[in-house]
Amino acid sequence: MKDWNALPDDQFRVDIRAFLEANYPEHLRYPSRRMRWHEVKEWYLLRAEQGWTAPGWPKEYGGVGLSPTKQLIYIEELERWGVARAPDQGVIMVGHLLIKYGTDAQKKEFLPKILSWEHIWCQGYSEPNAGSDLASLRTQAVEDGDDYVVNGQKTWTTLAQDATHMFLLARTDQQAKKQAGISFLLVDLDTPGVTIRPIRNIAGHEEFCEVFLEDVRVPKRNLVGAPNEGWTMAKALLGFERLFLGSPKLAQNALGRLRTLAEARGLFSDQGFVDQFARLELDVADLGEAYESFADQVRAGQPLGADISWLKVWGTETFDRIAALAVQSAESYGALAGPQRYGDTDVDALVLYFDALPATIYGGTNEIQRNILSKQVLQLP
Repeated sequence: MKDWNALPDDQFRVDIRAFLEANYPEHLRYPSRRMRWHEVKEWYLLRAEQGWTAPGWPKEYGGVGLSPTKQLIYIEELERWGVARAPDQGVIMVGHLLIKYGTDAQKKEFLPKILSWEHIWCQGYSEPNAGSDLASLRTQAVEDGDDYVVNGQKTWTTLAQDATHMFLLARTDQQAKKQAGISFLLVDLDTPGVTIRPIRNIAGHEEFCEVFLEDVRVPKRNLVGAPNEGWTMAKALLGFERLFLGSPKLAQNALGRLRTLAEARGLFSDQGFVDQFARLELDVADLGEAYESFADQVRAGQPLGADISWLKVWGTETFDRIAALAVQSAESYGALAGPQRYGDTDVDALVLYFDALPATIYGGTNEIQRNILSKQVLQLP
């Protein structure tokens, strides 16, 4: 396999950009909703054939072994070209966790099927009344011979209807303090007792699901790490999730759509609009600089601290402000779903707003992120 890390960063970016522009389907660029697996499957299987399912995994486990710097370049190019995200929780979360904490048997069983997309994974974290306060989860896993018997409910589970497996947190010690009694389990969704119900959102899409677990038997061999140590692994995964949730690309793309709308409607002759747009441009520029500072930590191999929560807050709220101005600027058309015609330009202002609102919630609500910052960074009571 080619040693991509040996390439200068600029050349690596050029090569990845050229591959995407030559091979990625044009009709899938910048989708207005989260795509289902059947819609993007062909593209991701093409990448799998070429060994590019897991750029960040070590080569000995079937990955490309990219350095942190190269991984960020790769992600930036995917975002720049508007590549639709696959149901990739297996690649970006389960795989890394198994490589670090998994047994040899778990690695042998699960990693090859993640690489081939035979297994599609979803995340079983959030529950009713235990979303951002994840440690309050109530799903229980009780030992019974060689199994855990799992009962509970997960919600806001992204694309569970397309998944074959779920990684979940369940309480295995009822007496321990809430963070200490949680374990990390791998569940085959074909197991009897699993029920999946899609949730239709305000935009009419079914991106999220409820997952009900009733006497679901999970083999003990599917416990990752030691019993009651799942919280440590969950926190590690959430740190990297918040880096990518704070990526400036969402806000940059939204600002570009707002610019297109404003030009079509002649709004740049309105000084009031110009002032608002200029403030948003500065907010997006600040977001880009902040993202780079955290990305530099990843490039240097340093762990991300609690201050990463600030990036998630700033990134999603900047996106939200842009979307709100787009709806306002579209006037009556801002209340209509789907692309609307402005001169010779199509703009869908409402979909931006629909995308922006939940961004402040998933990955831990921004209110919880502010609590993390106040307690762990500012040391406030």
